[in-house]
Amino acid sequence: MATRITLLSDTHLPKRAKDLPAALWTAIEESDVVVHAGDWVDLATLDLIAARSRRLVAVRGNNDGPEFDERLPLEAGTVLDGVQFAVVHETGPATGREARMAERYPDTDVLVFGHSHIPWDTVADTGLRLVNPGSPTDRRRQPFCTWMTAVADAGVFTVELHRVPRS
Repeated sequence: MATRITLLSDTHLPKRAKDLPAALWTAIEESDVVVHAGDWVDLATLDLIAARSRRLVAVRGNNDGPEFDERLPLEAGTVLDGVQFAVVHETGPATGREARMAERYPDTDVLVFGHSHIPWDTVADTGLRLVNPGSPTDRRRQPFCTWMTAVADAGVFTVELHRVPRS
């Protein structure tokens, strides 16, 4: 049976937005697993997403204060339907990212990361897939705010980028 996953990062509530997009809330509620790659900013967002998720795999980011230290790790890992995941917030500069992360996570199939607010989907020479869902609330220099849905199925991982319509 395939595992449906929602990937998000850099929610920055309530500083960058008052709420997450409605379509993202629907995806969170319909997913088997929600993966959040950090920068929540407030615990209320963590509590809301955790309450509406069947399962939450999450890390804290550089904008998450000390109140997150006991609730979330800096790195997380899980296996979903035969796919080994690692989750971190920061991966450093884009240049050389694939090689650095492949060396750091040699037994990982998919690395989910955040921090840049820039959607990313690449594969390292080793086969490690690196995905960044962007931010659903703060597009920075991107044309749209974004998040991702994915499916893990018998060791195969597929992903879809979702754009948040501008209001």
